[in-house]
Amino acid sequence: MTSTERFGLPRLQMWHQILIAMILGLAAGHFIGEPAKMLQPLGDIFMSLIRMCVVPVVFVSVVCGITSLTDLAAMRRIAWKSIAIYMVSMAVMAVLAMSVASFFNVGAGFGLTMGSSHAVVAEPTSLKDALLSAIPSNPFKSFAEGALLPTIVFAVLFGLAINLTGEKAAPVHKFFDSMSAVVFKLVDMVLRFAPIGVFGLMTYVTADHGFSVLGHLGALVAVNYAVMIFFMVVICAVMLMAFRLNPLPFLRKAIPVQLFAYSSASSAATLPLNLENTQQRMGVDPRVASFVLPLGSTINMSGLAVYLGTVAIFAGNAYGIHLSLMQMVTIVLTTTLASIGAAGVPGAALVVMSLVLSSVGLPLEVIAVIAAVDRLLDMCCTSANVTGDTVTAVMVAKSEGVLDMECYNKA
Repeated sequence: MTSTERFGLPRLQMWHQILIAMILGLAAGHFIGEPAKMLQPLGDIFMSLIRMCVVPVVFVSVVCGITSLTDLAAMRRIAWKSIAIYMVSMAVMAVLAMSVASFFNVGAGFGLTMGSSHAVVAEPTSLKDALLSAIPSNPFKSFAEGALLPTIVFAVLFGLAINLTGEKAAPVHKFFDSMSAVVFKLVDMVLRFAPIGVFGLMTYVTADHGFSVLGHLGALVAVNYAVMIFFMVVICAVMLMAFRLNPLPFLRKAIPVQLFAYSSASSAATLPLNLENTQQRMGVDPRVASFVLPLGSTINMSGLAVYLGTVAIFAGNAYGIHLSLMQMVTIVLTTTLASIGAAGVPGAALVVMSLVLSSVGLPLEVIAVIAAVDRLLDMCCTSANVTGDTVTAVMVAKSEGVLDMECYNKA
């Protein structure tokens, strides 16, 4: 019996604990100021524990997801449905973000000139290099480096090999089923420290940046937040209703994952919590969740599509460059494709941004300006990304007839 139960007090749900930790972290960082940065190790330790779980969770989940899908036709359906939803949602969000940013003339009057700032930007990766990097020449090296895409590719091939081997692979199949239970127990142990870690993360971010970081970039931040929140609440609700699902249980149960994603700014780090929440609280069949969510954490970046689309309009207005309709279309296509290849870690947007801006000849120097508010944008961006992953998993499960409706609708 816990202390709260002993005294007749209600036990706080995880999202309540995380929300309280975020508020306390904001207050501590704002009022204590610079000395509050000493609490950063709390967040760093927790993020290290989460990252420790990411590769085992992804590899074991994908292998179990593949081995549970003995019907290869069903696996192909799930894969194509997921990819189609991800691609369409990213393109739609890029168009919506650019439309809203254009309507409000975000960046107009900023008065940037060529050479006014300098940014050190990584060279954009070519399509050939991106494809080659997805094939792990050494799977253990991919595990050690935390490279999710090659890990997923190897896990898919490994799972298919188990299926195709047949009866002789039964012990291996059973081993991974047991391994899955152990890995998720590990995740449960680590997540007990979530409120403490979130408190440390939010305290440091607030103490380091403060609320004044918005400044002249406030409109850019405001438009991004408005469009991403609109996606997480309205568009996701419409998508669920199109599949004859009540969106209210989803919106309520997605909160703990969204809050954790916001504080960590890493969709990869949020994956273990999202897998647990989607399977146990939303009723998505593990065969679907363990395949769709790891795939989404790698290729679905709806929030990043919003971020990049808005930045493109901001850069054009800030430098006084008029973007043609064809350039707008190019930005949407490049943003969608670039988002697929982005890593689900903090700061990835700044690297991918160079590819989007250079595709239409916009100055890359603006990246140095955007970097001032990148963390704030990245946090909301991650929440939108993981929400898109989760709603896709629910929709695919419903379409395949493997969504536990009683669990989904349960309060």
